[in-house]
This record gives sequence, structure tokens and C-alpha cells, in this order.
Amino acid sequence: MAKRPTAPPSAVRGRRSSDGGGRREDVPRVDVRDWLGGIRLSGFTVIVLCLVVLGAFVLVPTASTYLDQRQRIAALQDAVQLGQEEVAALERERTRWQDPAYIATQARERLYYVKPGEVVYLVDNDLEETELPREPEPVSSEVEEAESDWMGQLLRSVVASGLAETAVPEQVPDGDGVFQPDSSTDQ
Repeated sequence: MAKRPTAPPSAVRGRRSSDGGGRREDVPRVDVRDWLGGIRLSGFTVIVLCLVVLGAFVLVPTASTYLDQRQRIAALQDAVQLGQEEVAALERERTRWQDPAYIATQARERLYYVKPGEVVYLVDNDLEETELPREPEPVSSEVEEAESDWMGQLLRSVVASGLAETAVPEQVPDGDGVFQPDSSTDQ
């Protein structure tokens, strides 16, 4: 069995004890270079490490391909399920069309068919004049430029707001000598 390297005397450093006294305890510190130098690799270890790395390179693409295929299979299964639901809905619709009462109802609603002797009233334009959609205004074929000096308007607005006087309600003292807003001006 190989011996572990021991720390050289220069690597041993002291540390103060926890009792607060000035004593130092000898705590050995090992240099990392010495520790790494003590590791011995055998040929078997190197071969096993190479096989692990090679296995990782071989299996990672295979695993990603497997995961991609599983995702595609799940997407296709969802598509098949949706297709089966559509087929079931169409089969229900087909069985409904085999019922003579359903066919008669659809003919009355969609094609306005009536039985002999029946009178049908159709209401056309039952909306009031205000509810009818208006015709859109014709669009001008010429391009017109709006005359607007927005910078000048902005400057005038800022100056006007800065020079405007603020309306303050008149203060009228009440019987106790406290000033209250004048309520006679509100009327």
C-alpha cells in the first residue's frame, strides 16, 4: 500500500486556540501540489476513464434522438386522437341526417321550404332607421397635409399654464375667528 505524503515542516502553520489565549495549536496544512502528486493512476484506471468518456460521447446523441422520437410520437398520438374525435363528430352528424324530422327542420331553416298549405312570413329590414348601418364617407383621393405647428402650440400651452392665475376661494372668518371658505359664492 502506498504511503500518503505528509506535509513538509514549512507547510505547517499555527492557529490561535479558541479559548482566547495567545497559544497556538499546530495544524498541519497540506500543499495541493503535493496531494495531486501523490495520486497514482494505474493503466486500468486510465482505460476505465477512457471508456466512460467514450460511452458518454456515444450515448448522448442516441439519448437525444430517443427523446426527439418520443416527442414526435406524443405529438402524433395527439393528432390521431383529434382525428378520431372529428370522425366521431361526423358519424353523429350522419346519424342525425338519417332522421326525417331533422331533414325537414333543416330544409325549413336553411332553404325556406314549407309544406303545402303553410304560409311563411319573412321579415326583411326589421331594423329601425337609426340602427341601419350608414354608408361610409367617400375617401379623398388626394393627400392633404394638416397644417399644424405642434412645437409652437406646445410652447404656447406651457407658457399659458405657467402664467395662469389660480382661483382661490375667498376666506371669511366665522364666529370663532377661524377662516372658512365663503359659501355664498357657491350659489
